[in-house]
Amino acid sequence: MTDITLYHNPQCSTSRKALAMIRDSGFEPTVIEYLKTPPDRHTLLSLVERMGGSVRDLLRAKASPYSELGLADPKWTEEQLLEFIGQHPVLIERPIVASSRGVRVCRPLEKLWDVLPPSGR
Repeated sequence: MTDITLYHNPQCSTSRKALAMIRDSGFEPTVIEYLKTPPDRHTLLSLVERMGGSVRDLLRAKASPYSELGLADPKWTEEQLLEFIGQHPVLIERPIVASSRGVRVCRPLEKLWDVLPPSGR
């Protein structure tokens, strides 16, 4: 059994497609509907670390709070961005897929193949 976690928004067509692709590859992921069960600060930092990026990589610029809060401004620290995400989980870009092979924000969807186990293709 392979552990794959999908941070999912069922209202998002890209997220639904990622779920279908994972299942079509023979895997059943742990699905976390992050708007209902937002990841805590520790989990977000772990995802960022495993991605090899920054908290900004998790931000959804199309979410209305992003522009309202002025989050494009580089003045915001990683800690401040985490606070904003904690207050507004809709700011999390989706879908995020985590597996033993790494973590990716799967936009475009082809990034999913980077983290699915080889036997899943």
